Amino acid sequence: MGLLLKEGIDINLIKSAFLAFSLIGFLIVLINIFPFFKNKLSNYTVQLAGLIGNTSFLGIPIAIALLPSTTINFTIGFDLGTTLFAWIFGPFLLQEKSQNKNIPNIKGLLNALINSPASRGIIGVLMAYLLNVDEILGNYLWIPARIVIALAIIIVGTRLGIITNQRGKIFDLNQEIKISIFLKLFILPFIVFLISKIFNFDLYQSSALILQAGTPTAISTILMAEAYDVKRKIASKILFTTTLISIVTIPLLKILVNAFN
Repeated sequence: MGLLLKEGIDINLIKSAFLAFSLIGFLIVLINIFPFFKNKLSNYTVQLAGLIGNTSFLGIPIAIALLPSTTINFTIGFDLGTTLFAWIFGPFLLQEKSQNKNIPNIKGLLNALINSPASRGIIGVLMAYLLNVDEILGNYLWIPARIVIALAIIIVGTRLGIITNQRGKIFDLNQEIKISIFLKLFILPFIVFLISKIFNFDLYQSSALILQAGTPTAISTILMAEAYDVKRKIASKILFTTTLISIVTIPLLKILVNAFN
């Protein structure tokens, strides 16, 4: 909310949010429609881990460090689209199946939408605009927003420390986990790169989107897996491994983007 109030909501943020939300949704549908992909990624935990990135805790700080401030709305937009999809459809997909499989759990879907952090942030911003206090709140929230972003890396490190202390071999990865990791760190950024070429985004806009797409698996995937007791160890392994590998892949993505733009 602090970042949105400071930078404002513009068409770039909306385009980026729509791109992230629709792309993740399209790929989820694609994976589950075609048996070949479904056999490779057989459950929603590995699918979400391969598509939902750590755009808040890592993506935004990385973008602020590497890119000019003019691209912050592209970065925040991608984060909003990803976060909205994760917290709307993540619980909806991972929850226990209802007795009547033909009737979707609309109530659960609406609850997930209302309780989404991204939804609450957007609602807060809209209320600030309606009350004409957006500039005042933006100035007050800007400093704590930057502090939270700067300290977000600590949360990631703490969570990884907890994972490494869990029983089981962290690097004991089956084929499904490896495919999910490859999807998250390589295939998804490549798809976003192609989209940025199709829509003729400039260097910094492309960089903002691709770096967000190339972030490691989001902590929210573990939180949802734990909440619904679905493949928790798998989610932990994918989070840990993608975060470790991204130390190399994110700088590499930045170099490749610069080379091909």
